[in-house]
Amino acid sequence: MSRYVLGRIGQALLVLWGAYSVAYFILYLLPGDPLSIMLSASGVEIDSLSVADLAKARAYYGLDQGVVQQYFSLLWGAIHGDFGQSVALNRPVADLLAERLPQTLKLAGVAIVLSLIGGIGLGYLAAYVRWRPLQQVLARVPSLGFSVPVFWMGLLLIQVFAFSLGWLPSTGNQGASSLVLPAITLAIPSAAVYAQVLLRGFQGVWHEPYIATAFAKGLSRAQVQRRHAFKNAALPLLTLIGLQVGNTVSGAVLVETIFARSGIGRLAQEAVLRQDIPVVLAIVSVAAAAFVLVNLIVDLLYPALDPRITHTPRIA
Repeated sequence: MSRYVLGRIGQALLVLWGAYSVAYFILYLLPGDPLSIMLSASGVEIDSLSVADLAKARAYYGLDQGVVQQYFSLLWGAIHGDFGQSVALNRPVADLLAERLPQTLKLAGVAIVLSLIGGIGLGYLAAYVRWRPLQQVLARVPSLGFSVPVFWMGLLLIQVFAFSLGWLPSTGNQGASSLVLPAITLAIPSAAVYAQVLLRGFQGVWHEPYIATAFAKGLSRAQVQRRHAFKNAALPLLTLIGLQVGNTVSGAVLVETIFARSGIGRLAQEAVLRQDIPVVLAIVSVAAAAFVLVNLIVDLLYPALDPRITHTPRIA
């Protein structure tokens, strides 16, 4: 088991390095000069500066170095927790992350909880109901939730609950109420996937011999589903929960833009538009670290939930 854990940690570090490197070189393939974009965003015409001033500015931000030299310089700083200075905002990247990351963590945390409750609850109920018409309706709800575009769902929730009913704020980061609509918008697609996977898991589990044995012992359908079927039907959800971290980060870009929230997602959008390489690399690193950490935890939980799963190599 310890060998497996060390191997997974090594893979996680390799994924982090790969994500960082790919993001860096993709950003350098984008057209435009980062310094020109920064000066334009600040309202400064690059033609108004002298050659000496431009050279000093490039040296200050490390833009006078070659692509490979900048890469290793930024990578070495990132390894030590220093993501450098934002080219566009002229602030330490670590300070920007400290300001924006808590907002995204709140949104992602609430969205993940809502998606788990809604998805597992819907899948569990659809598997338990015996009345065929209601069962078919519940089984089709996840497909509807997954097919509706996120931006459309967000705008619909704003129109109904913010503008028409006036129950919740439409934008901003103020208070717990401002989290409700964006969290629901972000949670709906994941909840739909959880419900579909859990329902398929139940459909396969009901035909297992141990389920027939449980019924033969006199247990009710509710007891069999709760004690025996759910544990095994829910195993695929662990993998999806790990993948949900990546989906939440990518979905946060759109959701935080729709609801005008100041989080990591919106910061990533702004940084890409400004070609602010240090900020984008820092966000990629944080997102990749969260992704590999959650997936490592998921892999370690599999043997605890199902003793049949083992990471010990078999001897022929």
